Amino acid sequence: MGAIWEIDFYSRPLVDERQKKVWELLICESPATTDRSTEDLFRFTRYCPSDRVNSLWLAEALQAAMLEAKQSPQRIRFFRRQMNNMITKACKDIGIPAAASRRTIALHQWIDDRMEHFYPQQPNYQAANTASVQMFSDPPQPLPEALLGEKWTFVSLAASQFADMNEWQIGFSEAFPLAMVGVTPEMPIPGLILYSPRSVPMAAWMSGLEIVSVRYQPAPKSTLLLETGASESWILARLEGTTQQEAARFEASKQQAKGVHFIAIQSSPDVEEFAGFWLLYETVDR
Repeated sequence: MGAIWEIDFYSRPLVDERQKKVWELLICESPATTDRSTEDLFRFTRYCPSDRVNSLWLAEALQAAMLEAKQSPQRIRFFRRQMNNMITKACKDIGIPAAASRRTIALHQWIDDRMEHFYPQQPNYQAANTASVQMFSDPPQPLPEALLGEKWTFVSLAASQFADMNEWQIGFSEAFPLAMVGVTPEMPIPGLILYSPRSVPMAAWMSGLEIVSVRYQPAPKSTLLLETGASESWILARLEGTTQQEAARFEASKQQAKGVHFIAIQSSPDVEEFAGFWLLYETVDR
């Protein structure tokens, strides 16, 4: 699978000689596996004058990044929905698929670090309140009937067990280094396993959704949700009785694991391989 890039094209707390906001393109490669060193991830930065903020400039900068990386990404993710039109057009012009996604873990870590340590050290830094990027979820919709799991269960794995995830038998998957988000080897990581005889088509469908998180919604109806893309939400299950308590414990365990959890798909509990396995990280509003 080719590289996935996470990008942010937005104004920074910097000003030019005319006291205009300086815009910047940040590109960070998604790690994709648990054994990937974050130091090896491709990164690219380029400032943009405020009077050149458009899809043409962005397309040219993305092409420059591809030349520097000596490869083209398989696809591009971005999290700022207000930049959707500009980013989508620029990526279309250079033939790279792009999607709004909340699965931009490495990029958010990098932005936070630059906000705290890099920009304040620049001579043209201008402190300002940074507006939060709200990660709203649309009203949940039902999964297609053919993709509903027949059974499901909550489980837990020690973080250390993910060290050799790249050796597991998995059809569709994506992960990230747990140390990147502060998870230590002894931490238990909660997860949800879905069982279905249609596990392969179900995993294939989910692989195109930009899976973000599994979330328990206790009200107005007790529901287990799958969060995907920029704002999509899908109903995995309606909960009653003891399953509500299990879901509440899952949510508590997720918080203790710093938001890290996973969702997996198998044909039955008796098999060892996974049709799909995604390591997830529940991000906060930015």
